Amino acid sequence: MRVLGVNALFHDPAAALVVDGRTVAAAEEERFSRRKHGKRPLPFSAWELPEMSAAWCLSQAGLRPEDLDAVTYSYDPALARPADRLGLSDPWDDLRQTYAREAPAFLCEALPGLAPEQVRFVPHHMAHAASSAFAAPGAERSSVLVLDGRGEATSHLAARREGARLEALHGQELPHSLGLFYEELTEHLGFLRSSDEYKVMALAAYGNPRRFLPELRRYVYATGDGGFRAAGVPWAELCAARRDGEGWTPEQADLAAAAQACLEETVLDLVRWLHGQTGDEVLTMAGGVALNCVANSRLAAEGPFRQVWVQPASGDAGTALGGALLHAADADPGTPTRPQPGVDLGRGWSDAELEGWLKTAAVPFERPADVAVEVARALAENAVVAWFQGRAEYGPRALGHRSLLAHPGPSGNLERLNDIKGREQFRPVAPMVLAERASEIFAGPLPSPYMLFVHEVLPPWRERIPAVVHVDGTARVQTVDREAEPLVARMLEAFEAATGLPVVVNTSLNTAGRPMVDDPRDALECFGSSPVDLLALGPFVVRRRALFGAGAG
Repeated sequence: MRVLGVNALFHDPAAALVVDGRTVAAAEEERFSRRKHGKRPLPFSAWELPEMSAAWCLSQAGLRPEDLDAVTYSYDPALARPADRLGLSDPWDDLRQTYAREAPAFLCEALPGLAPEQVRFVPHHMAHAASSAFAAPGAERSSVLVLDGRGEATSHLAARREGARLEALHGQELPHSLGLFYEELTEHLGFLRSSDEYKVMALAAYGNPRRFLPELRRYVYATGDGGFRAAGVPWAELCAARRDGEGWTPEQADLAAAAQACLEETVLDLVRWLHGQTGDEVLTMAGGVALNCVANSRLAAEGPFRQVWVQPASGDAGTALGGALLHAADADPGTPTRPQPGVDLGRGWSDAELEGWLKTAAVPFERPADVAVEVARALAENAVVAWFQGRAEYGPRALGHRSLLAHPGPSGNLERLNDIKGREQFRPVAPMVLAERASEIFAGPLPSPYMLFVHEVLPPWRERIPAVVHVDGTARVQTVDREAEPLVARMLEAFEAATGLPVVVNTSLNTAGRPMVDDPRDALECFGSSPVDLLALGPFVVRRRALFGAGAG
């Protein structure tokens, strides 16, 4: 069974390939097109398909469109209703629905050889649910919670997986939406809606929720029956909007903190209701709201489930994988779907190919005996390193394949990295640590390989690794499994041998407003245009001083 999953309608277009229940490849279109999120979530762009990522997924497996058993599209227009009947202000939504209905014809144009009858519409939130329930390890019997902005007519799904079967339990109809609630606040605070919600989460750590929380609770709350209310918040009456480019005020930080607290309370109530229905020990999560790592940590600490697993590509990109997994499970229940093997599901290059890129670029490069040790030495000397290794990550987190690395000891390295990336100074960076060492330094859900939870930095370590400690004493940790990531593990060990610190700063290899670096050209362009000291491209290194002269860096 060969199934190509496609997400296209709203934002984060992506493609994923599942062959006989195994995830072979998955990639977001933004990594190919170099347009952040692939496109804006507007009706006028709904026709755009992830053509480049779909073509790459097929080439990775040596398949042609005619070799596929099905192509899934993670939205079912038959379930949609006009936006005004859903209480939404979206006057061009009928255009979006027209494009959705015509998706089979569009896909046949993009993938010559594909027959229209091979295209399967998959309900949006069922695709989200499958992306977590079927991809998570040990989740053969588990509960599923999906929360995002909107699907066809709902913004939420509570479901349950048992073997190859995924059963919907409850869905909250629009206009009530926790995702739209957070999107509205993102826009009110002067950030880009459907893109910068993580900035609101970071800003919330600087505020006090008490000022606005009672008022927000009037508009956002769980209803006790598996659903919730979240609509009609009068943001402008609560505090003044922030214009793009302006600094933030304490009042705006307080509003962000209150909205974050309100979100956490509501999601916790939804999780408790779901557990009451299923009694399961394992909860899996997906949807854009599941990328809120602060809320995830509260669920893990206070919720009734023994284990919480969050899909690393929880946004709409993940529905490409979920749609393919769901169809594979339905069409061939005798072949079990396998857990997601990791996040390194995107493009990669051989050492010979990387060397060819470097020679074509005519840049001076070296091949040290061990690139991990060489990078650790540079980090110990307080260099900033662009780390490009293996296959690219699927999802929004840099997890040791397309990363910027730095020393966690100098507190100024946070400002330095934010300057390099051209982003707001209240934004934190993350610590990377070997899984077996994490509990010595951090308290919270461990292991945490996908950077989807926050952890308390234990007091003895806060002054030793200040660059990764957020203003509230927490950090968004990535734990490294030495068997899965031997090169990263070796780098961490060499860095500790040189500095006594088992932690390295990790943030995404990109600059503000641009997608994460994906191919070697992207890496060379990012390295050449920003004050990064060393590029580790596979086994090779390029030094800034060698490239630009002794005055560089």
